Amino acid sequence: MARIWILGGGLVGCGWAAAFAGGGHQVVVIDPAPELATRLARVWAEGQQALAQLGRLVPAPQAPVPVVSAADAGPAPDLVQEALPEQLALKVPALAALEPHLRPDTVIASSSSGLDPAQIAAALQRPERLVIGHPCTPPYLMPVVEICGAAGTEPAALDEAEALYKSLGKTVLRLNRPIAGHLVNRLQAALWREAVHLAAEGVASLGDIELAVNEGLAPRWCFVGPTGVFHLAGAEGGLQRCLDALGPEFERWWDELGTPRLDPWTRQILVQGMAAHDPRPVAQIAQDRDQRLSRLLTYLQANTVSAPDAPEHPR
Repeated sequence: MARIWILGGGLVGCGWAAAFAGGGHQVVVIDPAPELATRLARVWAEGQQALAQLGRLVPAPQAPVPVVSAADAGPAPDLVQEALPEQLALKVPALAALEPHLRPDTVIASSSSGLDPAQIAAALQRPERLVIGHPCTPPYLMPVVEICGAAGTEPAALDEAEALYKSLGKTVLRLNRPIAGHLVNRLQAALWREAVHLAAEGVASLGDIELAVNEGLAPRWCFVGPTGVFHLAGAEGGLQRCLDALGPEFERWWDELGTPRLDPWTRQILVQGMAAHDPRPVAQIAQDRDQRLSRLLTYLQANTVSAPDAPEHPR
């Protein structure tokens, strides 16, 4: 059992708290916001349901504890999971103020979705102990955590963070070097850019663009990735045959992909299009997502066949 401090009690921080507590760890959430206790209790209840359905809820887990400051958090933690808003001006001084309360071997993991780990660690006395540990949200439900470090990060810090995330049942994606947006968000941003372009150009309704992903792409992406799809499309010739046959055509499509801007007109199209596609309150959509994703992930966990182990690339 590890001792975990969560720095920041927003939805991501509370989601992390549910994930760690549900996995059997002692969790303290540090945030002076007066609504922290209410939010944490709600997310903890939601997280327990999802984790139980996934078979990842330990017997008699300890509920995460909300506190106002590190001075109230008790013994120093094994890992700090920072989950503050995506602003260096917030993260850097907050972590510097927290560091005196930590042990020299405490791992500091930032949930940053794209900031440079070297910049986040700039004011730390032990910057080598900071890593990126970026979850897909909600952290108690989604399996992926992306980790990376700066040039001076200790490999041991990455190894310790990776081992802890894997103990929660997470799929850990370890980047060889940091890049803005990591893997998941960069791929997501590329697809969303074209979705925004198609909507802004009036090619199709936002609802049909959403369905093109939900029902045209997402089902097979549960089992094969974006390159694997075309490996299968090449039949007996695999990816090489597909590249020979369709490579020039894909290059032509790439050249025609849109570069939209999120100006007021485009934002209005997106907001109105989403309201028309799914008018339910956001909280109801999120609850429905969690319930369906729990069932889907349970099925995938039981039925996905892993590819044979391949030699790892040097890190």
